[in-house]
Amino acid sequence: MTNIPRIKQLRLVVEAADYDQALAFYRDVLGMTEVVAFAEGGDDRVAILDAGRATLEIASPAHKRLVDRVETDGLVGSPVRVALEVEDAVAVTDAAASNGAEVLAAPVETPWRSLNSRLRAPASLEITFFQELDDASERESRPGFGTDDERS
Repeated sequence: MTNIPRIKQLRLVVEAADYDQALAFYRDVLGMTEVVAFAEGGDDRVAILDAGRATLEIASPAHKRLVDRVETDGLVGSPVRVALEVEDAVAVTDAAASNGAEVLAAPVETPWRSLNSRLRAPASLEITFFQELDDASERESRPGFGTDDERS
């Protein structure tokens, strides 16, 4: 196998019809730090937010159209769901609901021992907030957890 370069960053790009609302929600309500922002003029704006081990990129419709045109000749991508790990799923779900997100499912304990809620957030993004109820060593000791390398 050839020496394939490692990925250095994952960036999820989300088109937000109401750019200001989405930016305020993800940056101010959820506490994602703004890393950098760009604007080409007019309605073309984008902000890159630090989401822990990944980034969330909130793009205005004008910026999304520009990127779609440049990268895919205008092909429109499909919607996705984003899972965000939090310290307190109940508190974050309540804060999100009070600031523009629609709760689709209240926090519930999953069979894999996390507390998960599902919301439709600004920018029409479907979000799962999850809170791990076990620490990493407890999780890794249970059957079915680990990496493919550990199972081979």
